[in-house]
Amino acid sequence: MSSGPAPISAEARRALEQELADLRAERGAVAETLGSTDPVGDPADQADELQRATEVARLDSRIDEITARLRDGAEAGPPRTDVVGVGSTVTVRFPDEGVQTVLVGEVAVGSALTLVTADSPLGLALLGRRAGDAVSWQAPDGPATAVVVSIGDGG
Repeated sequence: MSSGPAPISAEARRALEQELADLRAERGAVAETLGSTDPVGDPADQADELQRATEVARLDSRIDEITARLRDGAEAGPPRTDVVGVGSTVTVRFPDEGVQTVLVGEVAVGSALTLVTADSPLGLALLGRRAGDAVSWQAPDGPATAVVVSIGDGG
């Protein structure tokens, strides 16, 4: 894997842009309430003011993360079908013979497929794999395995 920022799909870019717009609106609404209490208010008013200031800082942090991701992430081309990467549609078979098609993504986007984030245990296990490869990861209830059936035919 390269050391630079991962490419970003058009769908993920749209989802991040929408999240950014929502965060900016929320930040504006919260920031507007800062300083609106009487400076000699009771401790509850002061605690509420501190909580709103903390929320603005949290929103600012996420806004900065998304802004940097949008600025630094190159536009991704169509996902590869020979190896699993971010944006790949992957069909996997589990030991119980259950088969599921998932989208390995960066952010939640509107899709009929189950999203597996690239930084989740299953997502990390799938990245770089090819059809026929067995993968294993640590699931919440213990070790798990699956086999990559195909890449790119579930969408």
